[in-house]
Amino acid sequence: MIQSAIISSPLGPIYLEGSPLGIRRLSLAEADVSGPLTREIPPLLTAGVQQLEAYLAGRLMDFDLRFDFSGAPEFHVEIWKMVRLIPYGRTRTYTDIAEVTGHPQASRAVGHAIGQNPLPILIPCHRVIGKDGSLTGYLYGLEMKRWLLSLESPGQFMKQANLVDALTAGE
Repeated sequence: MIQSAIISSPLGPIYLEGSPLGIRRLSLAEADVSGPLTREIPPLLTAGVQQLEAYLAGRLMDFDLRFDFSGAPEFHVEIWKMVRLIPYGRTRTYTDIAEVTGHPQASRAVGHAIGQNPLPILIPCHRVIGKDGSLTGYLYGLEMKRWLLSLESPGQFMKQANLVDALTAGE
């Protein structure tokens, strides 16, 4: 059973979709969010909506949600899980993620996987930047990426996280 909702946010309407396995899609694309805002949030999406609203209001730093990656390539899921480890207010590069995941020559493949992220914001691909520290591609544009990074760390969103430490701390 798939449930969906359209909620309002400072970024505009957001479309969420979930299954009993977890949240499976978040979109800000006009084609996905055309329709009325949802008054009643389906049970599968309640926690996701509450946490997303708290994050966008600056009251939540880490999402505690289940995700449904059904049908996604294993490599993509591996990269998305690593991106989830980038701490709030910090950034990493595509090269950093390629190296930490054991694919040091695959920064372009990492970029492709990140570009296929079905859960932007929840899986914080906005925290991934270019090797030279520049803001690079984001499905919803660099202004939105800059807005999200500024929400997390006003004026200093270019600080680097130690992803290796974040990974080993979670073990």
